[in-house]
Amino acid sequence: MPEAAPRHPIAVTMGDPAGVGPEMAARAWEARREQGLPPFVAIGDVAAIETVWNGPVARVGDMAEVAPAFAGALPVWHLEDSGPLTPGRPTPAGATCALHTLETGIGLTRNQASAALVTGPVSKHALHGIGYTHPGQTEFIAERCGVTAANAVMMLAGPGLRVVPLTVHIPLAEVPDRLTSELIVAKARIVARGLKRDFGIDAPRIAMAGLNPHAGENGQLGDEEVRIIAPAIAQLAAEGVIVAGPLAADALFAPGIRQQYDALLCPYHDQALAPFKALHFHDGVNLTLGLPIVRTSPDHGTAFNIAGTGRADPGPTIAAIRLAATLAAVRERSCAAPR
Repeated sequence: MPEAAPRHPIAVTMGDPAGVGPEMAARAWEARREQGLPPFVAIGDVAAIETVWNGPVARVGDMAEVAPAFAGALPVWHLEDSGPLTPGRPTPAGATCALHTLETGIGLTRNQASAALVTGPVSKHALHGIGYTHPGQTEFIAERCGVTAANAVMMLAGPGLRVVPLTVHIPLAEVPDRLTSELIVAKARIVARGLKRDFGIDAPRIAMAGLNPHAGENGQLGDEEVRIIAPAIAQLAAEGVIVAGPLAADALFAPGIRQQYDALLCPYHDQALAPFKALHFHDGVNLTLGLPIVRTSPDHGTAFNIAGTGRADPGPTIAAIRLAATLAAVRERSCAAPR
């Protein structure tokens, strides 16, 4: 068990039952001792695990049953049958099961029966086919937690780097119009609070990357840095938030520079995720800041093309469970500390 173990087990949703999520939960359990993982329960269709794994399973219906069962079997909260299962072939029934699984995991964590929520990968296409209207799981979780989507910030965290893309899944041509001083200020505030609350960093140091090459060269290569980013940094500094920038992104990720900061904010998706995945492809974790619960997720998709083949790497799921446990323990200590 990790040094910073939370009091309650962790809820791990399997995601789409035809994807790699069920197998990853099972293989994370296999590595529980070697990796020092705390008790967790896999939520979803038990058949999704039994189809791809022949290890011991313990069906549970109460979070109090998870820890006693964890040493000898993978605890599984069987929610519903998702119909005939073929790894790699998503179905409407499987998407419905994934959605109900997510709702159950959120409920258990909001009710504090679970210390944290780790979400397995889902198929957005399959979910949209059953009437799901949210862009992804993050927006759905935020809504169920009473948080507006704008106040739920995606962070990618690895052992040596934390990044936050300020805009996510939009065309690159739209980024300059979407990037505003207000957006930068709002998200930087959430990041600073999250670094304090979840990571226990008293005075977080944040770096803001420029949008243009060489951070605009004082307006020669674009004026967004002068017109949008610099005023936001000035406002944050006036509020006591430690933010450096705008900094040239081509140098920001160099070891001697990125190590000076606790998180790097980037104007667009690939500016943050390309270097992050180069460094932490196998141990990177997606987490959501700004929520009343701890939520992490492995930084990969359903991988339907390799589901059921045994080729998927459980490393990201293991990393997501470990980080969820650490963050939940930090929150518990913070709540228990005298004020």
